[in-house]
Amino acid sequence: MTDRSLIEKTINSENVFSGKLLNVFNDGIELPDGNKASREYIKHVGAVCVVALTDDNKVIVERQYRYPMHEITLEIPAGKLDSKDEDPLEAAKRELREETGALADRMTYLGKFYPTPAYSDEVIHMYLAEGLSFGDQSLDDDEFLTIDLVPISELADRILEGDIPDGKTQAAILAVCRKLGL
Repeated sequence: MTDRSLIEKTINSENVFSGKLLNVFNDGIELPDGNKASREYIKHVGAVCVVALTDDNKVIVERQYRYPMHEITLEIPAGKLDSKDEDPLEAAKRELREETGALADRMTYLGKFYPTPAYSDEVIHMYLAEGLSFGDQSLDDDEFLTIDLVPISELADRILEGDIPDGKTQAAILAVCRKLGL
């Protein structure tokens, strides 16, 4: 249910930066009380993430250097959509195959995740992949990562201990644990 008394109205919009991954906007808005303000935000094409779960309840995870954080993170497979019109399910299958070499017999939609709704419109679509078979990775030229299998219970414990700071990984792993009663 929407509380219409909270909605802000766009007066004007200026694209202040366009890049390969994101576009930055500065919009003039009207607040619910009629006053004027501005909002800086990022438009993003969207993304997917996948909890790839083996028959023995292990999850495919990746270790990858994340430049903005200047550290190696532990994450589930993920990637951006090729366009706003791309089917997120097809993108999830593609990213899982490219990054890990895995194919899934079953894909279950877990919902949307908004990583930074205060300043970005990015939506990450979360999936559970089961019935896995394995082939070869097909990484992008600028993509370097290693993969491992970790028990989902260990990942959930590490999330709750604060050891895995990646938000999409936290949300998707905990959703799968709840959904499957793990």
